Amino acid sequence: MEQPISRRQHGFTDYSYIPLALTIPKLAGFEAEQKAVTMTRVLAGNILLSSMFTRAEWGLFKKMPYKAHLVLDVAVGVFAASSPWLLGFAKNKAARNAFLLLGTFGILAGTLSKPEEMPEFEQ
Repeated sequence: MEQPISRRQHGFTDYSYIPLALTIPKLAGFEAEQKAVTMTRVLAGNILLSSMFTRAEWGLFKKMPYKAHLVLDVAVGVFAASSPWLLGFAKNKAARNAFLLLGTFGILAGTLSKPEEMPEFEQ
C-alpha cells in the first residue's frame, strides 16, 4: 500500500493547486464560461487562505489545525466536483471535466494525507 502524503508534500500539493486552478480556464478552453472562471478564482483563493493559516511547516500564520485543513480540502473538493451542476455549467464539457479534476485533486489531497499535527514545539 502507498505511504500517505506527508504534511510537507501536502503543502507542495496545495501551493501547486493554486496556479492550476487559476490557469485551467485558459488551458482547458472555457474562458467564456464566466461562472466557471469565477469559481476557479474562489477555489484558488480558498486553498491559498487555508494553506496560509494552517499549522504546518508551510503555513504562514499557523492558526488552523492541520486536521481541520484536511477536512476543508475534502469539502472544497466535493464542492468543486459538484459545481458544474450546482452552478449550471455542466453542459460545458471542458469546464465540467476541469472541475471534476480539481475536485478529485482536493479530495485525494485531503484523504491521502497523514493527519498528524505538528508537534507543539514546532508551532
